[in-house]
Amino acid sequence: MSLEIIELSHVNVTVPQALEEAAKRFYGVILGLKEVQKPEGSRTNVGAWYQLGAVQLHLSIEDEVDNQASDRHVCYVVREVVAAAQHFRNAGVTVIQDPRPIPGRPRVYVRDPGGNLIEIAQESV
Repeated sequence: MSLEIIELSHVNVTVPQALEEAAKRFYGVILGLKEVQKPEGSRTNVGAWYQLGAVQLHLSIEDEVDNQASDRHVCYVVREVVAAAQHFRNAGVTVIQDPRPIPGRPRVYVRDPGGNLIEIAQESV
């Protein structure tokens, strides 16, 4: 069974806490991206989410960057997250369970060989 990626959901970029306001100004004012409300369950008190067409840019705070622990990631949408997780396990890829579940949005994470985090989220119904 092959993995069927439906679309790109979002890209998450990170900045140190000291640069949060400058980054918000950059993405919201200079680039003119529309800020959207973050869902309950996410870290609503830091960073910001922006909408650009069907794709979002998530701005997160991360003071110490370590590729094996970094929160920077790309999110791909799949039809069934459980099947996708099994696909990765069958391929010998470690599946990371969601550390901050969002109600109604099942997701898991994997890391590519370079340590980059990849979020796999189930399509909305």
